Amino acid sequence: MKSKVAVFTGTRAEYGLLYWLMKDIQASAQLELQIIVSGMHLSPEFGETWRQIEQDGFSVDSKVEMLLSSDTSVGVVKSIGLGTLGFADALDRLRPDMLVVLGDRFEALAIAQAALIMRIPIVHLHGGEITEGAYDDAIRHAITKMAHLHFVAAEPYRRRVIQMGESPERVFNVGAVGLDHLRRSPKMTIEELGKSLGFALRSPYLLVTYHPVTLSDENPEQSFTALLQALDKFPDHQIILTYPNADNGGRAIIPLLEAYAQNRPERVLAIPSLGFKRYLSAVAMSAAVVGNSSSGIIEVPAFGIPTVNIGARQKGRLAADSVLHCEPNTKAVEAALQRALSHEFAEASKETVNPYGQGNAAEAIVDVLERFDGTFNKSFHNLS
Repeated sequence: MKSKVAVFTGTRAEYGLLYWLMKDIQASAQLELQIIVSGMHLSPEFGETWRQIEQDGFSVDSKVEMLLSSDTSVGVVKSIGLGTLGFADALDRLRPDMLVVLGDRFEALAIAQAALIMRIPIVHLHGGEITEGAYDDAIRHAITKMAHLHFVAAEPYRRRVIQMGESPERVFNVGAVGLDHLRRSPKMTIEELGKSLGFALRSPYLLVTYHPVTLSDENPEQSFTALLQALDKFPDHQIILTYPNADNGGRAIIPLLEAYAQNRPERVLAIPSLGFKRYLSAVAMSAAVVGNSSSGIIEVPAFGIPTVNIGARQKGRLAADSVLHCEPNTKAVEAALQRALSHEFAEASKETVNPYGQGNAAEAIVDVLERFDGTFNKSFHNLS
């Protein structure tokens, strides 16, 4: 009998990272794929990206509405509560043998706590990392303690998960699962990408994604305004602006983003979601990736493209030499961009070594899942 593996996704970016793992689970003779979709995927405000999942050849087994149209901390907490209620019903109906959760978002926390109480083993991806500028940091570590199998993106992260009391036999360093796209996903030409976007792209251009910082004094509107002012210092570069995540403070950024694009229609494109295929193609042809997304730290260096990482959101992550960190003010962002776009730095970025692996994570994960015996109980591993 096949083991039922439920894969949870609540955001467009997370689905892009999970795509090849989902394909490999789907192709396995020993595993049965189930898909649970929630969060931003179901929101018209964020592009109803669940439709892309089905267009990619997957069947969505459960849609769980949880996202309130609020970006306050109270709204996020209420969304977690709604999600937990819906996930309880979904997991009770699907009865998976294990649940795959990636990362550190509040949607993932909601389904992880439901699975823990319902005695469904949790498979956690990207544990052990540190992002001190967001409450995602604490959520990630909490899910680690709820999980039974751990697939981490680098050796320091493997050691950190073990430091948290997880048995070494259950912690696997497979690299970043999103890097599988480098080997397995075809890229679009700049003409194909422009046609798909309905926006006449030319080189050079900047790819920009900024998310609210949820655990520091970094005001999202002020920081994003500073970023936009810095972008105006580079009028020869077109800009692709993607929407922020549904974190508290995120919706306040969207009107600023849309107004910026509307006032510069030939130079700036604002889009709720590129989808991972267009996103990776856009990364590969960009002059630099700018903002504070984890993608700029984990995936972008593998393309040999410079990253300008703004503010505290990703503080603590391993980063390649092609990643430039700067403060969230106009002067600092402008200076970092000038360096990133210099010929010397651009050429050096092409030779950077990415600490997050080689792009064969999905195959390694499936191999372990096929051999997992479903044991729920686990013991605390003492380092001594």
